Amino acid sequence: FDVHPGLHRAMSISVHVALLSGRSIDLTISQESTVDELRLQAQLSLKVGLERLVTESGVILDGRAPLSSCRLPSSGATLTAHVRQAQLQSSALAFALLRSDGTVATWGNAIDGGDSSSVQDELKDVNQLQSSLHAFAALRSDGSVITWGRIGDGGNSQALQNQLRDVKYIQASSRAFAAIKADGSVVTWGDEMYGGNCRALKDQLKDVQGIQVSRWSFGAAFAALRRDGKVVSWGLPHAGGDSSGLKAQLTNVKEIQATKFGGSFVALRLDGSVVTWGIPRSGGDSADVQDQLHDITEIQSTENAFAARRGTDGAVIAWGGERDGGVLPTDLELRDVVRIQATSKAFAAIRSDGTVASWGDQDAGGESGYVQEQLINVQYIQ
Repeated sequence: FDVHPGLHRAMSISVHVALLSGRSIDLTISQESTVDELRLQAQLSLKVGLERLVTESGVILDGRAPLSSCRLPSSGATLTAHVRQAQLQSSALAFALLRSDGTVATWGNAIDGGDSSSVQDELKDVNQLQSSLHAFAALRSDGSVITWGRIGDGGNSQALQNQLRDVKYIQASSRAFAAIKADGSVVTWGDEMYGGNCRALKDQLKDVQGIQVSRWSFGAAFAALRRDGKVVSWGLPHAGGDSSGLKAQLTNVKEIQATKFGGSFVALRLDGSVVTWGIPRSGGDSADVQDQLHDITEIQSTENAFAARRGTDGAVIAWGGERDGGVLPTDLELRDVVRIQATSKAFAAIRSDGTVASWGDQDAGGESGYVQEQLINVQYIQ
């Protein structure tokens, strides 16, 4: 829906808020009110959770900024309001539900985050939830972070509250969290062997635009992609937490993918080449197929394997755990592929003619022979 601001008296703005459903509300608000106050007033009137307001040019308005500083035209301006989507996250033995109004409900084992009563008053205007095995983290619209659950697994971030401001995104491993701030810096907390301590890399973690995580038995690792195309990783060293030996190769990277539980990462560079690191048998070593990994345009991952698609001929290259799709069947021809999708242990590829091929664990979608007659003119797989 759209928000149309116009002048109303000297110090007020009249705002018309319209939903795509046709419902609308007219609001009058002081020009010295903040963007968040406008958003919350519209949210209350329309009984719909609103996440943010965006200008016509695509600029996300700072919720703390006064409306008078937003340079809104006196008439004809349009602000697009993004509706907050409900989210459901789970730890090992508990659930947390983010309602569309920004409040959070929890249930399940209290120690694992099922009891949020100690922070319930703070769980308002929440935009994102993340979970480790035994704790939860909530990101609020004002950039602050609220945590609860088992302390050693990231459930207590009180000591970092001065740092956990202006946070834009939270990522989680099994027992730790990593937060990207508006200035591109990173704050971590939780178990050190699961990525909860990045202090030694503080000077390198600048202008970060995304973080991937790969879990492994008794540990995990994070890998951050910087705006300049360089990669920084930390956590369990042999499970992808140490990429320092590949520093010269991890440049001009445009995308990072990680196995879900394999302790391995792959970086796709601008020239279509690929760099891998982490647990060798789970995709961290691509030496056997490295000569085929050129002109790559897409990479997908299962729990312990990767599959890459070449843009020049649509060929697919796989490596990593055989049971999880890391080895292509010899009788499977994979050319002219336009898209790859993955479950936890299998891959599926759509060819340009609309047919589908799959491989990996048969019980996880790797066997599609019995429905091949129905898999025609396929455009998308989820």
